[in-house]
Amino acid sequence: MGRYYYQRYLKLKKAMQQIPFREHFVNDGDGDGDDEDEESRAGAAALVFVCAPPSYHNKRSSSTTSRTKLLSLLLLSLLSCTFILAPHAFSLFSFADSFGAEDEGLVAADVNAPLCSSISNGTICCDRSGIRTDVCIMKGDVRTNSASSSIFLYKNTNGFINYVSSMVEEEELQHEKIRPYTRKWETSVMDTIDELDLVAKKENATANHHCDIVHDVPAVFFSTGGYTGNVYHEFNDGILPLYITSQHLKKKVVFVILEYHNWWIMKYGNILSRLSDYPAIDFSGDKRTHCFPEAIVGLRIHDELTVNPSLMRGNKTVIDFRNVLDQAYWPRIRGLIQDEEREAREKLREKLTLSPSSDPSFKIVKEVQGYQSKKPKLVILSRNGSRAITNENLLVKMAEDIGFQVQVVRPDRTSELAKIYRALNSSDVMVGVHGAAMTHFLFMKPGSVFIQVIPLGTDWAAETYYGEPARKLGLKYIGYTILPRESSLYDQYDKNDPVLRDPSSVNEKGWQYTKTIYLDGQNVRLNLRRFQKRLVRAYDYSINRISQNFHYQSQ
Repeated sequence: MGRYYYQRYLKLKKAMQQIPFREHFVNDGDGDGDDEDEESRAGAAALVFVCAPPSYHNKRSSSTTSRTKLLSLLLLSLLSCTFILAPHAFSLFSFADSFGAEDEGLVAADVNAPLCSSISNGTICCDRSGIRTDVCIMKGDVRTNSASSSIFLYKNTNGFINYVSSMVEEEELQHEKIRPYTRKWETSVMDTIDELDLVAKKENATANHHCDIVHDVPAVFFSTGGYTGNVYHEFNDGILPLYITSQHLKKKVVFVILEYHNWWIMKYGNILSRLSDYPAIDFSGDKRTHCFPEAIVGLRIHDELTVNPSLMRGNKTVIDFRNVLDQAYWPRIRGLIQDEEREAREKLREKLTLSPSSDPSFKIVKEVQGYQSKKPKLVILSRNGSRAITNENLLVKMAEDIGFQVQVVRPDRTSELAKIYRALNSSDVMVGVHGAAMTHFLFMKPGSVFIQVIPLGTDWAAETYYGEPARKLGLKYIGYTILPRESSLYDQYDKNDPVLRDPSSVNEKGWQYTKTIYLDGQNVRLNLRRFQKRLVRAYDYSINRISQNFHYQSQ
């Protein structure tokens, strides 16, 4: 990933410098810097039309009938102006009051509430100030129309205002476009994401805008397209932003997914059930009209694999997110444990004629299990293919000789996450080579040790995408940067070749060089004597931590 991700990061930084910061309540989407929305302009047009004096009001007329008609028309105009201006005036008061009132819905007031978190009914508000993502909020009569890739917001008007609106002949009040994926700055992938049209309209009393399903909770719309399929991106671009965006709704929310994948729902169903009480909706596959009182379109994202408490309602952190993972996976883990215990009892009954309590072999097994439970547990996340540790078997033996209880886990795209969570949640130390599987550090308990083996050419990405986020989770992070002799590239290139001596210069040539040489073409043979120093440090730290926890629990 190395330099490629560094180049993507440079694009992100450049975009941040080029895009001026603009605070706007509603983005009109025309890019001209004007933050006045179409509805306001429509209202102004109506205001000019209704409040303008009649063309004949200066004409003299001695007729009482003419004067009466004139006074009536002026009075009617004045009343019309009052009706048109009143909603705007009250919405301003409502907007100001919302900062001092608590609301259980989408507009709950909070000192850390983001832009567009408090809007008036019948409004679309889009926050396009972020470099990573756009987020739009719709409040009122929200209705889906998957056939046109649209979400409509109908604004109810009646009486004289409806009459005036019909004369202005502008049914569409506001139109926004959004691709609900969290890599806004990366054009190549965003071009593959389905685009949604968000349209606010005046509701015509004669039109039949039916609802097939009426929901009484808000919706969150997002895409599982893009880089979905890579566990790093599934968490960084999807699951974590979904938590950031929806956790304050306390599960009273419906997830509406673009580019819906059944396998994704199966894989992350445990987590989704902790964020929502309702089944997810396939936006494109479900042709019914779903109606919601509010909608968030797009997800908020903070940084790589983390949660920024200063941007969260209630100052939630990445540890709170990890607690959600814990709640999501433990029911399944308890089931796995019960299954294993039942299988063990059945096997024991088959082998023993004596009762388990009096059988010597059973006592020995229990003693061994008790002895192992006191040893620090080391989990090695093993890779197949590129960036594999070729002397992994020797690493396992060395770790066991140091005093670790060792478990080797080989995750792949079909691995059940609850089983990986179980292994890492109970571990004291995790060792793995830089790659997407390092995302699983999120499954470790704060205070545990994470040792990342960093192949040639991947220093920057290893630190940015896993090292720094691991520290934010509260892990003790150790980065082990390999020497050229520990890389399989050492046998393929001259010792003075830039591939070995100056990987940065190779990465600068482009992504294809990075991918071919450092990601796909490199394995690792650890210098075990050198690596042993890190393992001993991790062991001593873990033993001390276990002793402290035991002392604390015994008090």
